[in-house]
Amino acid sequence: MATYLVTGAAGFIGARVSEFLLADGHTVIGVDNLCDAYDVRLKLWRLERLKTNTNFVFHHKDLCDLQALEAIFASLPRLDAIIHLAARAGVRYSVEDPWTFVNANVTGTLNTLEMAKRYKVAKYILASTSSIYGANAPIPTPEEADSSRPLQPYAATKKAAEALCHSYHFLYDIDVTIFRYFTVYGPAGRPDMVMFRFCQWICEGRPVRLNGDGNQSRGFTFVDDIARGTILGLKPVGYEIINLGGHEVITINEMIRMLEQMLGRQAVIEHFPFHQADMLTNHANVEKARSLLGWNPQVGLREGMQRLVQWYLTERDWASQVLTL
Repeated sequence: MATYLVTGAAGFIGARVSEFLLADGHTVIGVDNLCDAYDVRLKLWRLERLKTNTNFVFHHKDLCDLQALEAIFASLPRLDAIIHLAARAGVRYSVEDPWTFVNANVTGTLNTLEMAKRYKVAKYILASTSSIYGANAPIPTPEEADSSRPLQPYAATKKAAEALCHSYHFLYDIDVTIFRYFTVYGPAGRPDMVMFRFCQWICEGRPVRLNGDGNQSRGFTFVDDIARGTILGLKPVGYEIINLGGHEVITINEMIRMLEQMLGRQAVIEHFPFHQADMLTNHANVEKARSLLGWNPQVGLREGMQRLVQWYLTERDWASQVLTL
């Protein structure tokens, strides 16, 4: 069995990756600063599930604290890989506070790469984003599409993180898999993501704040499929950038109608201008993930949305109070 360090272990994707690794008998060293970028109750809910497994070890630390990170690595046995999923995410929030995003996404990546170098960790996975493709990307978007003109600081910090990964691969022969995640959804998801927000608003009879006319579309992927794909990325690849997710595309209006059916409630929609930091559509070409990693999504959109709705209804007492903007 292997030992993996997962950053952002209390995060939406990080927690599910950790659960799958633990289920396979591996040891997971989780690192997370439990920041308040969104309601910490979601992170604590995920973390408590992980802590029931004796092969999970948690460190409540900030990746930007190099001294604290060095102390963690010095105390560990040999690591088989670093799975770096911690980040400040959100295109709109990054416009308001770009400094926090640079600190978390660039410095945090640099520090973990430096640990990989110093402690001879041969494998490194980075979570990047589909936002990196910017405007006018071909649809479905292949990895070769231009990513040199990001539209928001969030995407720019992820582009910088990718570049840092390449430099450490070139200089120190670290094997790197970079995943550009498209829109991910599922139980206990991020409350700033559209699926969680709209589920809560419709269920609670709150106004659904819709930017634009709702004809903008997204390629959605269930979190379990993203987690399985991330784990497949542990194989040796040299240095590869791989799209993951975004294969099942619907408009926001279609998503609202599906949630209405599942919740048995009609949405009260309030229209607002389209946000300039948003993209009209994102739809991934995932042939590389299929051919290189053997990735095949298993959870269809309707099934995945039903799982999200069921989770929300089960946890409604507190999930209904989570702030969604």
